[in-house]
Amino acid sequence: MISIKINNDTFEVKPGTILLDAARKNKIPIPTLCDHEALTADGNCRLCLTEVTVNGKSKLVTACNYPIREPLQASTKSERVIAFRKNLLTMMLSRWPNVPMIREYAEMYGASEPAYQHPQRNEDKNACILCTRCVRACNEITWEEIIGFAGRGATRRVAMPFDEQYDRCIGCATCAAVCPTGALQVYDEANKPVDAKRISRFGLRLASELATMDHEQCGMRRYGTTNLVGIMDAYDLLPTHNYKFGGHAEAKNLYKEVWGTLFKPHTPDGCWAGCIMSCAHGIDDFELKSGPYKGDKVLVDGPEYETVGGCGSNIGVFDPHIVVELNFYCDTYGIDTISFGTALAFAMECYENGILDKEKTGGLDLSFGQGDNALEILHQMARGEGFGVVVGQGIRKMKQIFAEKYGADPVFMQDIGMECKGLEYSEYVSKESLAQQGGFAMAQKGPQHDEAWLIFMDMVNKQIPTFEDKAEALYYFPMFRTWFGLMGLCKLPWNDIEPADNAQTDEPHKVPKHVEGYINYYSSVTGNEITHENDILNQSAKVYNFQRVFNIRMGFGTREYDRGPYRAMGPVTDEEYESRAERYDEQLKELVGVDPTKLGTAEKKAALRKYREEQYEGLMDAVYKRRGWTENGIPTLETLKRLGIDFPWVVDVVKPHL
Repeated sequence: MISIKINNDTFEVKPGTILLDAARKNKIPIPTLCDHEALTADGNCRLCLTEVTVNGKSKLVTACNYPIREPLQASTKSERVIAFRKNLLTMMLSRWPNVPMIREYAEMYGASEPAYQHPQRNEDKNACILCTRCVRACNEITWEEIIGFAGRGATRRVAMPFDEQYDRCIGCATCAAVCPTGALQVYDEANKPVDAKRISRFGLRLASELATMDHEQCGMRRYGTTNLVGIMDAYDLLPTHNYKFGGHAEAKNLYKEVWGTLFKPHTPDGCWAGCIMSCAHGIDDFELKSGPYKGDKVLVDGPEYETVGGCGSNIGVFDPHIVVELNFYCDTYGIDTISFGTALAFAMECYENGILDKEKTGGLDLSFGQGDNALEILHQMARGEGFGVVVGQGIRKMKQIFAEKYGADPVFMQDIGMECKGLEYSEYVSKESLAQQGGFAMAQKGPQHDEAWLIFMDMVNKQIPTFEDKAEALYYFPMFRTWFGLMGLCKLPWNDIEPADNAQTDEPHKVPKHVEGYINYYSSVTGNEITHENDILNQSAKVYNFQRVFNIRMGFGTREYDRGPYRAMGPVTDEEYESRAERYDEQLKELVGVDPTKLGTAEKKAALRKYREEQYEGLMDAVYKRRGWTENGIPTLETLKRLGIDFPWVVDVVKPHL
């Protein structure tokens, strides 16, 4: 730590701390115009000039980009500093006399408008003050580098290339979000919304949140969703060895810091152009070690958290380069990456339990961690040959094949086969989150987390303790996320960025300002006014119940198909139980009322399983009631009528099950 003194206050800072940050942290004001927390410091406006004394020598420095490397004294209000700021603001007033923030600072430092007038004088209160924020934002946040400066001296200005209307601008509003004066306005004529200005108000608020909060809250712009790997590992939620465990000693090899060294800056992988969150990332010039493109250098899309979990920890592979290659070839072959990883993890556990051997796999060792053989399975799947053809049929079919051909125990495979409704599970360990167990297994499309991601609310933050609380969350989140799909919107800005004042709300899992924004967005685009989140939920409920009706018609829309494998609920094997014996023993005592010291591992597993399965049945009862379904998971005629979807063919599908 370095001891410094600013004005009359002494305190310690870490080496490299920026002087402006040190002052602000200690509530010492320093004026700025060009500084913005989401942008690299520029030192352009010069208003933050501060007098610094090091080893008896004084100088003026821009506080916004001055790193503290040795003890110093700084003055933000010395005569020299005050005189400089006064002269600077006097010159600014000659060019931008009516900009409120300049006038405010001018009054603070005793500056007044001079008798002379700048040749480019702009009396607009929203005048561009050449702070460079918009140019830096276009470069650093959206990575587009479309706008820049043109001219020199008095003619310097922000412009499009060649001073022309440039159609490459994607209208993302990032520049407007960081503009301090309102010089940049957002217009949307091409899409012809009913009320473009109303959309702009919400859009700018959201853009500002993303630009200023992401680096502290989620780090999506730097690491994408790979920022979750370390978090999941820390909370015992990272799927490892076919979901047996929630973490691993080698998981650090897949943490965000590793991906940060591999991701190429300013290389978005094809998601929404201009998105301020920019969570999509790519790895450029990656040399492939296998397959038809061996030796080629390619651009790899991602990986994302779930494709790291699926093609990494869940199959016991902790080499990031193998994870990247598996991601590339899944994309190239058109194979779902998550399903591939989860299906292969199931096959690997079957191999380690003797259900499979090298004779059955065509000579491949499918033990956990065999990354090269994982790649070979993937290539076989693409070529339609070898054991890859078996894995490529998915877990549901593999369970059938292994039972019929190899005499494998169907009960054991059902317990460890992480699929529901024929879809492989997403990459989160849900054993300790009852709500997430329901979020997976009760999802209409199968166990993907997009309908409801509730682990942290339920398990970590304890925000939804009762069955009814969980049922409400399992209504609210699937409906809202369904709505995003219907509207063509990304869900990440909805709740991955949370304004500071949201912590004061009674419902911390909801962001009221964002809900308000989406209400305004829908009303402004369509002209169909909605006023409450229930209007959004009801729109989704129509579609969600239609999905349920289709599931019923396809033969898997009843209660029995909303139960997942037991591994999603609790420990299947002795190894699993004993790896978390302290936790499970405590639960037996506190929740089940059983003394674990008198039981063997098999008996303890059975007692815990009975309790957890009963809990899940209770959750299903509560969820079905909240959704307006029968105990068998069938939408009632009253529910269909209330939603206005009681069409004759819908009633015909549902009636036999009522």
